[in-house]
Amino acid sequence: MSHSSIGHRPRRLTVLRCALLLASLAAGLSACNDGNPLADSPYDAHVAVAYGTAGGGKADPNKPLRVSAEDGSRITDVTATDSNGRYIRGELSADGRKWHSTAALAAGAHYTVRVSTEDSDGHPGRKVATFDTTPAGAGLHVTFGPEAGTYGVGQPVTATLSVPVKDPAGRAAVESSLHVSSVPQAAQGSWYWVDDRTLHYRPRVYWPTHATITVTSSLQGVRVGNSLYGGSDKPLTLHTGDRIEAITDAGSHEMTFKDDGKVLKTFPITTGKPGYDTRNGIKVVLEKAQFVQMKSSTVGISDFYDLPVYWATRVTWSGEYVHAAPWSEGSQGYANVSHGCTGMSTENAEWFFDHVRRGDIVQVINSDGATMSPFDNGFGDWNLSWDQWRKGSALTGGGGGVTPKLPTPGSGTDQPPTRITEDHPPSDPARLRPEAA
Repeated sequence: MSHSSIGHRPRRLTVLRCALLLASLAAGLSACNDGNPLADSPYDAHVAVAYGTAGGGKADPNKPLRVSAEDGSRITDVTATDSNGRYIRGELSADGRKWHSTAALAAGAHYTVRVSTEDSDGHPGRKVATFDTTPAGAGLHVTFGPEAGTYGVGQPVTATLSVPVKDPAGRAAVESSLHVSSVPQAAQGSWYWVDDRTLHYRPRVYWPTHATITVTSSLQGVRVGNSLYGGSDKPLTLHTGDRIEAITDAGSHEMTFKDDGKVLKTFPITTGKPGYDTRNGIKVVLEKAQFVQMKSSTVGISDFYDLPVYWATRVTWSGEYVHAAPWSEGSQGYANVSHGCTGMSTENAEWFFDHVRRGDIVQVINSDGATMSPFDNGFGDWNLSWDQWRKGSALTGGGGGVTPKLPTPGSGTDQPPTRITEDHPPSDPARLRPEAA
């Protein structure tokens, strides 16, 4: 029994001491709270939230938002967001008494402004205000392309604006409101201003395989220029398939067909003869047709021909195809005898036709032709280096819409391609349609 009593006595003392210690700490914390202004509940700050008014008592989005402290307190923070979660940048005066927005408000938006202040004794104040801006009139709209569907990993995304935008600040506002993402694997990419109304988007390298690409706009209400605001536009969803690459070697007269890096087939081919050399560079499949009638007169070629052509896969709008050319089978694998197209046997052309879709990559190497231009004859976007591509962005390179010149093989100088050498005239780009997944 004595051992039991001795064993319990220290535990009682420990409990009592802990209780006294906790009581002491609580009293100390209470005393600290009494002397700590930051622990006080915020008071209703005396601040004024002002904006230029327009019709119906709504704010004019062309005018700045202003916040000022009216009771001698100092503004410590201002957060202004619209219902889409977009923040308005601003600047606080040196004395902390005034704040004004440094970015344009969105049109047709509902804003919430949260202001934090501190008085001379350090007590915090809070103020929340809301207001609406007037809606925009005729807005800037964007149409994304291509149509929804499944494409090869070389397919660029396009954005066509309803109104031209030339001002650098306006271009930056547009570009920062156009968003592209891919899942499950992300891809670093950028927009390029082809001209005042057209942008192209491509990743640094080809799109990931079997990805879902989502393109959206947050332009609605965003000020692009004087009295010009963005409108609401339809998003776009694309999918990618395998990484298909057809490497056309004009020097060895052979095409190597790869699927996700694995060589599936090699074909003997013929490409453009001297004077009609096939363009070098990376192209992407634009469309396919089982039958095309090709005529020399449509592209101004003096060598007369009028041929029915089967299993034709187009890679430029000026008429370069990969197609069946049974009339040149004796030269395929040995010599270049076409007017710019890549010719192969009917059997091989049909196999190629069946295994490619829009956006798949067709790359020509070792030709004496010029390098395919990036934008005026199909999708030659990949012929610009990543550094060149980023210079076409309004956010990273000025977005001037000036296409860099590309080298002509063997010339040692930067010259753009100067002639159309293919076998068939351009078709209407509106004919472009996605293939089945």
